[in-house]
Amino acid sequence: MSASKIEKTNVMRILEQKKIPYTPHYYAHEDGAIDAVSVAQKLGQRPEQVFKTLVTRGPGGFFVFVIPAAAELDLKAAARAAGQKSVEMLHVREINAVTGYIRGGCSPVGMKKLYPTVLDESALAQETIMVSAGKIGAQVELRPADLIAAVRASTANITA
Repeated sequence: MSASKIEKTNVMRILEQKKIPYTPHYYAHEDGAIDAVSVAQKLGQRPEQVFKTLVTRGPGGFFVFVIPAAAELDLKAAARAAGQKSVEMLHVREINAVTGYIRGGCSPVGMKKLYPTVLDESALAQETIMVSAGKIGAQVELRPADLIAAVRASTANITA
């Protein structure tokens, strides 16, 4: 798929407004949402460079965690990083109402609100990482420091 066939996503427009350089990547997705490891394979990327966006709820509200494709979120470590007693995964049916995105197209950039966001510290070892561009079939590649600046993220070891 060429970039000219696909319209710019809101994520791309936000990054451009913030003057953050990124590279768009597109993949075929006939069967709807696919897991992040499959996205990495379709894009020919290492799974440790492709990050998935997970949304949780804690006593203090909603929290966003961005972790490598093949990793599992450690809920205890995530809660500590967010300054919460505990956090739990948001139910799939709530994702759109809370974030404005659908499952498989959830990006840390451009959610309905700027929720506290934690990027797994493994991202700092990568020159660039990929996150969803806000819709299934599109990713943006950018430097971890630029993503951190765009969403005012902190970093922590949040994977199991």
